Amino acid sequence: MEKRKNGFTLIELIAVLVILAILALIVTPIVLNIVKKAKDAANKRSVDAYGKTVELSVATYMLDNGEYPTCQSDLKIEYSGNEVNCNIMNLNENGSVYLSECTVGGKEVKDSSTEDGWYHYGKEVVNKVAIYKSYNIGDVIEYNGMNFYVIAESDKTNDSVTLLKAEPLTVDEVNNYGFGHVNMYNEYYTSASYYQTTYDFNGYGGMAYYTSETCGYSRPAITAGCTTDYAKSEIKFVVDSWAKDKLKISDLKTDNLGYKVRLITYEELINNLGFEQNVYCTGACEYRGSILNVPAWVFGNYWYWTMSPESDSNDYVWYVIEQGLGTVYSNYSVSGNYKATVRPVINLYKQEVGHDILQKNDSIINLKC
Repeated sequence: MEKRKNGFTLIELIAVLVILAILALIVTPIVLNIVKKAKDAANKRSVDAYGKTVELSVATYMLDNGEYPTCQSDLKIEYSGNEVNCNIMNLNENGSVYLSECTVGGKEVKDSSTEDGWYHYGKEVVNKVAIYKSYNIGDVIEYNGMNFYVIAESDKTNDSVTLLKAEPLTVDEVNNYGFGHVNMYNEYYTSASYYQTTYDFNGYGGMAYYTSETCGYSRPAITAGCTTDYAKSEIKFVVDSWAKDKLKISDLKTDNLGYKVRLITYEELINNLGFEQNVYCTGACEYRGSILNVPAWVFGNYWYWTMSPESDSNDYVWYVIEQGLGTVYSNYSVSGNYKATVRPVINLYKQEVGHDILQKNDSIINLKC
């Protein structure tokens, strides 16, 4: 009998190949899915690590600067893992970071469990509230080439801040903004009906509170045409003219008194800046700013008007005066020769100062800039 040779028949080989192909069809997707999940998990870990680094960088920036960063370039992000780039990098009000639309090494990082397909890192604020930088009384803010002092506390819920101009209007400014409209004193007890040159008080332009041709130009004082109503006063004309020339009115917010630009009030001096009530300055003026611990920047080397009448009459308006170490405040007749300067107050939107809004209009600030 002839012996059978060792080996596989063609049919057996085909059967083996078919079985292997079937196994490959079954196993390959499983293996590939495992690999994909591993890569996705690694990418997610990379995004997580990057996000935590960004969050740490934000915290460091806030400690160093006392305010929130507004751009990614403000941060020193020390991350050494796989290359991560996220089109959305939002800073939340709690200081956490929200990342989305991220790539790792240039490849999209998708997640089938999220609605938009992107991996999200950190907490996203759902109930978005505008968060603003806080200011304290005495803080200095530069705006439009001028310095201003904060005269009312303004926390993170306030979108504007009330400011007192660091320097009063100059002689030339008062002349310019009052030209052809108001009369300004230039000597004691003048009886002239009109003067172009205002009183020079240490370089600043002094003027009477209300300076119509019929108000206060002779002795006894003529009170016809005088007023202690700021809204009707000629000094308001000067303040408004200055604001129209020097400021962008859309940068300003109407305050609770109904003004965007005005003078300081008696109440602000008392309640915010440490002045004592009912101090009438006469003679040597015993009440000194150093005794009351009133900030020096409130006084300056000049007298300046408030917008607050001292009484119901049309003769008396409060103003701040400087004498010696700085007297508190006093009142004198608007029909007298007391030529106080003009020191405007503005109510400025914080975003016009720059880098003050963390969130606004229901959107978190995007650090990608």
